Amino acid sequence: MIQLHRLRGERFLLNPDLIEVIESTPDTVVTLVDGRKTVVSESPEEVAQRVVRFRAAVLAASDALREEPGRRRAELTVLTAPEPEQE
Repeated sequence: MIQLHRLRGERFLLNPDLIEVIESTPDTVVTLVDGRKTVVSESPEEVAQRVVRFRAAVLAASDALREEPGRRRAELTVLTAPEPEQE
């Protein structure tokens, strides 16, 4: 799951496998495979980057399971935005 924010700031988790299209109209609109649309505060590039990081985490967990045959559970985390740098 990836963490996104609605325009009002509400946080929600989205299964990235359900994303069909990400548009900038100028707001970022995420269209799911069932036709539902959600407007988010993240840029299309940020949404795409979170999807890439999510998929990389799944592959890394899969590799870890193969390397440790006795291990039954992989640890996955929700991907969030990086914390802003303190000045």
